[in-house]
Amino acid sequence: MGKSKVPEVTLIFWLIKIIATTLGETAGDAVTMSMGLGYLWGTAIFGAVFAVAVVVQIKAKRFHPYLYWTTIIATTTVGTTMADFADRSLGIGYAGGSSLLLVLLVGSLVVWYRTLGTISVASVRTAGAEIFYWVTIMFSQTLGTALGDWTSDSMGLGYLASAGLFGVLLALVALAYYQTRVSRALLFWAAFILTRPLGAVLGDFLDKPITAGGLAVSRYAATGVLFAFIPLCLFFFPPKAAEDAH
Repeated sequence: MGKSKVPEVTLIFWLIKIIATTLGETAGDAVTMSMGLGYLWGTAIFGAVFAVAVVVQIKAKRFHPYLYWTTIIATTTVGTTMADFADRSLGIGYAGGSSLLLVLLVGSLVVWYRTLGTISVASVRTAGAEIFYWVTIMFSQTLGTALGDWTSDSMGLGYLASAGLFGVLLALVALAYYQTRVSRALLFWAAFILTRPLGAVLGDFLDKPITAGGLAVSRYAATGVLFAFIPLCLFFFPPKAAEDAH
């Protein structure tokens, strides 16, 4: 079995993940809204970036932190535009979009498990496992965007209350990790999914108008700051590849 090309899961991993998901929201909105390209073109652009990043990631012989997180950012941006396209342009709505994406995500995990016998991140050491890994991540990022929009808009919770809701759910997952024997792989994916709507509502809070409950920060400025923060984290806290399967 080959070497792992995904990072070990640490506190820094989750911090960068939340930053990356917030970045995905502001960057996606910058292209589709601020640039006026629309959701379809935004999805096409970020989908192409995602496809290239995944191919390069799979062909890589070892773990490259900057390549890995570039691919994660690509999944967050294409997830943002895909969810917005389905929810708004196709008229599926947040509830319909979330339900559809949840089915796709669960289906991806089930097929992955039945094919390879595990969904553990530390077992991602073959091209086949990597394909399942990135497809699952793409579905989780897209689902998270739809969930964030659903709670903040359709349910009327607003951005900060929604962030609080997903923060509490993440805390419960962390508690389950330390206090129960629930599958570590399942808890990882639960946390991975929940960080996306958290980042989505934080991104919306930053760039949406003040009248809509946001801070009206420039999408370009927010994207630039968030994008610069990730390599700083990687420089000062260089991640290691996951080594031990759980």
